[in-house]
Amino acid sequence: MNHPTPEPDCGLCPRLAEFRHANRAQYPGWHHDPVPSFGDLNARLLVVGLAPGLKGANRTGRPFTGDYAGDLLYATLVKYGLARGEYRQSADDGLELVDCRITNAARCVPPANKPLPTEFAACRPFLAAEIKAMPNLKGIFCLGRESHQQVLSTLSLRQAAHPFGHGRLHALPGGLVLGDSYHCSRYNTNTGRLTEAMFHQALEALLAALR
Repeated sequence: MNHPTPEPDCGLCPRLAEFRHANRAQYPGWHHDPVPSFGDLNARLLVVGLAPGLKGANRTGRPFTGDYAGDLLYATLVKYGLARGEYRQSADDGLELVDCRITNAARCVPPANKPLPTEFAACRPFLAAEIKAMPNLKGIFCLGRESHQQVLSTLSLRQAAHPFGHGRLHALPGGLVLGDSYHCSRYNTNTGRLTEAMFHQALEALLAALR
C-alpha cells in the first residue's frame, strides 16, 4: 500500500463499513466514506486527529468540519496563519490551509467515536504513506493521546520513550518534531481540561520549534 487515501467505500474494517452503510441509509446525502485528508502534501505541518465524527467529517467529507472540534481547530489555524478564509462548517466554505495538512489516524467514522485497535492498525499504512509522501514535513501536531500513540506506532517508535503530555514536544528521528495537545473536543473544552489558551500555547510551542 503506497497511497495515503483509502478507496471510497473501503472494506478493510468490516465493523466500520457496516456502520457507514447503516448511516448511509439513515442520513442520505452525507459523505459516509473514508474521509480524505485536507491540505497540501507539500506542507511542513501535519495535524493528526482521532477519527471522523458522525455528524462532522462523516457528514461533510472534510476533517474536523461540521462539529465543535473544528470550530476551535480552524479558528486557531487562521489565527496562526496556517489557514486563510472563513470557516463555516462546510467543505465548500472556501477555507484554504497554508503550509498545513489535516488527517485522522482512522479515516472512517467509528461507533461511539472509538476505533478498535485492529481498526487503527488497518488504517496505519495510510498514515505511513501520507507521512512518506510529504517531502517538506517538519512537524506533527497530535490531537489527543490516541492520535499521539498511533503516530508513534506508525513511525515504529516506542511509546515509553515519547510519553504523551499536553504541550509536550518530542524530537523524532529524521528531524521531525511531534507536538501534543489534548483533543479539541467539546467534552474537553466544556470540562475545562482544554481551554482555547492552552490549545494555542501547544500549537505555538510546536511552531516555535519548527523555526
